[in-house]
Amino acid sequence: MMAAVVAALAGLLGMGSAQAQVQVSGSAALTSDYVWRGSSQSDGDPAVQAGAKISIPSGWYASVWGSNVSFKPDNGARSEFDLVAGWSGALAPDWTLDANLTRYMYPGTGRALDWTELNTTVTWKQRAWLQVAHSNDALAGGHRGTYAQLGVRVPLHERVRLEAAVGQYWLATAQGPDYLHGQLSAIATLAPAWELRATVHDTDNAAKRLFPGNAGGRWELALQGSF
Repeated sequence: MMAAVVAALAGLLGMGSAQAQVQVSGSAALTSDYVWRGSSQSDGDPAVQAGAKISIPSGWYASVWGSNVSFKPDNGARSEFDLVAGWSGALAPDWTLDANLTRYMYPGTGRALDWTELNTTVTWKQRAWLQVAHSNDALAGGHRGTYAQLGVRVPLHERVRLEAAVGQYWLATAQGPDYLHGQLSAIATLAPAWELRATVHDTDNAAKRLFPGNAGGRWELALQGSF
């Protein structure tokens, strides 16, 4: 997968050099807790995160994103890198699609923790979205798993908005039972490239059994920048 993403990056650069229209962007964040699909990936501790993306006007893109991690029970992972290759663009005037292949990597663990997932997200007017993701090796558990999330975005002010989402993870044949989670965020734009995000997360009891100590109710405060 690493070779595939590198090849995709090289291909995009090659295509873009001919068109002189390669777009490069990036992001950085400091968060009080790295929460993913309802459970903490940093054992409740702060995380530093950064990413970079290149894209071309036709919609194809490749990106890399990283964060420090810590799991319970300890599996030796201290960092996560997500390698992504995909396409994003308009389906209709009010509808957009993002489809990508994501490789989750945990270097230096000496264990088979890496896994791959196909992700698709359909967005309507930047106000609502539906994400569906599937893997034949969900959470590196050796079995199939499917995740779905439905979310809405509500502007309150030109600099303030609310976002709410509910997600379901079907994992009965993978790492554990199916579980449900939800989140509510208040986001304030501090400057054109900076946002402050406060999020409340909660999960059902199945998630608490699957991720003891790292699921259930928790809050997250994050400062995010883009460039």
